[in-house]
Amino acid sequence: MAFGDCPDDAALRHAWVRFCERLRESGDEVFKEHNPANPLQRADAFRFLTQNLGQAFDLALETRDTRYPMLHAFCTPTRKLGGDAADFTYRQAWIDGRHVYRISGNTGTARFLNFTVQGPRPAMQPGTGWPSLHEPFGDIPEANLLKHQLETSADGSFELWLGGEKRDANWLPTTPGTRKLFVRQGFDSWDETPAQFSIERVGMAAPRPLPTPETMIEAIAWAGDFLSGMMHDWPDHTYRYSGGVVDPACLNRFPPERSANSADDARRGRLAAHMCWALAPEEALIVEFDAHDGFWMVSLGGAFMNSMDYLYRPVSYTPARTRVDSDGTVRLILCADDPGYHNWLDTQGFAAGNLTYRNLMSTATTTFRTRLLNRAGLAAALPADSVRVTPKERVAQLHARFDSIRRRYAL
Repeated sequence: MAFGDCPDDAALRHAWVRFCERLRESGDEVFKEHNPANPLQRADAFRFLTQNLGQAFDLALETRDTRYPMLHAFCTPTRKLGGDAADFTYRQAWIDGRHVYRISGNTGTARFLNFTVQGPRPAMQPGTGWPSLHEPFGDIPEANLLKHQLETSADGSFELWLGGEKRDANWLPTTPGTRKLFVRQGFDSWDETPAQFSIERVGMAAPRPLPTPETMIEAIAWAGDFLSGMMHDWPDHTYRYSGGVVDPACLNRFPPERSANSADDARRGRLAAHMCWALAPEEALIVEFDAHDGFWMVSLGGAFMNSMDYLYRPVSYTPARTRVDSDGTVRLILCADDPGYHNWLDTQGFAAGNLTYRNLMSTATTTFRTRLLNRAGLAAALPADSVRVTPKERVAQLHARFDSIRRRYAL
């Protein structure tokens, strides 16, 4: 048997050749202006591409059939995308508003859990004139359910229904345009356990059909769109169309009085603020804000807004893991090497990147203050009672992080 013996050979080969061409073209985006021209960040950009190459066909093919839904781990310690936060986990399932779905499992103890039903993905975002972000983003939240709104058994077990006739509890409506379930968990303390759950379509009665050549050709095209769109849109799309929330010209400080606080953000259960940073090896950046009630998180990202190495490095903070100075101020320190202070954000030797603050289940805004200085001046710039750590204590912190992240992802 050889090429041409099957009537679909030419179409399949053409689709694959075009995919490989698009993958090569996507690699050229590594060298875009927003990615600093240093060895670590050039390598990280190719890592960003290869990590998502690893999930392209999971999204395009393996989990794509809405009659046989599967929850896909969208971001993990080895796969970063979409401005992901180090202390969130993200899972999605392709669904169809014509069907009814059942989700069952246990809520775990994570502080934040949000199930969101996503609607159609328009070419332009409504009311903005902005083009939608690449697939699988850009779809519009239709309905959501937060953890405290779920009715559960005493042990945290639950059932949640998507679509079909209205139910009094544990139900999310769908529409003819519904296309996706998106689930986010947010973790505060290291001892929190993740929710465990699965999804099924009500009425499944036969095995999932095998992919046909037509299905495969469509999946290859979708995967190519995904990878080329991803490399093109990050971070450019956010810089152009965030409405000022992200301003790459506003280095080392948050754009004044700007935050992501739209109706869609409310459905996602959050408010966000964002800063671009750039540091020389000898520099440090102090980020300050007043301590406040509620659940917030701060997370470092690279040039493509991909989260940094949260499995091994202190690149994120939440209230339970942060030390507050005696004047009621949270002070986080961005620099490349351990400064000996508890609230260190490890830039992992990158020259530039992004920092995002999220306030969950609240729309209360926060005022940020930043100070750029030589690392040698940190002691003079910080209060005398800012909590320090010894090398031994830092190792213990890193092990606590390592153990917790592995538990979240069952690694």
